[in-house]
Formats: sequence, structure tokens, C-alpha cells
Amino acid sequence: MLKRDTRYQGAVVNNHQILLIKHKEHKTGRSYWAIPGGGMEPGETEEECVRREKNEETNLDVRFISLQMDEPDYPGGTYKRLKTFLCEPLKGEASPGFEPEQDAASVYGIVEVKWFDLQSEANWGADLTNDPITYPQLKNIRRILSYPN
Repeated sequence: MLKRDTRYQGAVVNNHQILLIKHKEHKTGRSYWAIPGGGMEPGETEEECVRREKNEETNLDVRFISLQMDEPDYPGGTYKRLKTFLCEPLKGEASPGFEPEQDAASVYGIVEVKWFDLQSEANWGADLTNDPITYPQLKNIRRILSYPN
């Protein structure tokens, strides 16, 4: 799989809800929720990267608002650093997009998109609240945006 230093992801928030995508691994069938994002292409700015990733993965055009989290020592395998930007939808209907990088697409597909309530975790489900990667990121986003934890 392609190694990149920084993952740029966009927390798309609208009406107190955040949009997540569900990846499903082809080999194992394991699925998990993630904040849409990925690596920067040559010549892109951070904003262009985040907007492109949102369009590819969720079919939404978004407005880039601000950097919310910068985790320089991200413990993920592919990326060393994680930057999360707050975005809002401009146009389009959220739906599962695609993974354009062949090496990643051979491992998983995007099978679902869903809005999750930032005001309450009551309907998030165990698959999200038990996720060791995405759940702590959502807790941080809720704290930064002043939602109750």
C-alpha cells in the first residue's frame, strides 16, 4: 500500500450531525466507520486534498472551514500524521463513493455513508463506539465543537 506521511480528513458537519463512511474489507468482510480522507496528491493544497477526498468518497462538494485537529504522532500504519478539518456540505447528496487508488481499492470498498448525531451517542451503535481509531477522533471533535461528552 502507498505510504504517505499525512492523512487529511474532513469532518463534514451539518445540523449537528457528522458524516462517516463505512469501509468493508474484501478478504475478511470486516467493516468499520471512518472520517472521509486520504493522502495529498502532488501539487494539491490541504484544502484541495480535503475537498477532493470528500467528493470521491461521499459524492459531496464541501466548504473547507478550518483545521480542528493536528495529530503529529498518529499511531496508524499508513500515515504518521493526521490532520482533521471541519467542513460543511455545499451541494450533492451523500452517498458511497469510491476509492480511486488501486492498492487501497483492492483491500476495501466504501459501502455506506451515514450521518451521526454529535449531540448524543445514543444511536451510534457498538461498531462505532468500540472502534479504537474512529471513536476517539469523534470524541475529540465533539469536545472541540463544544458538544457534551
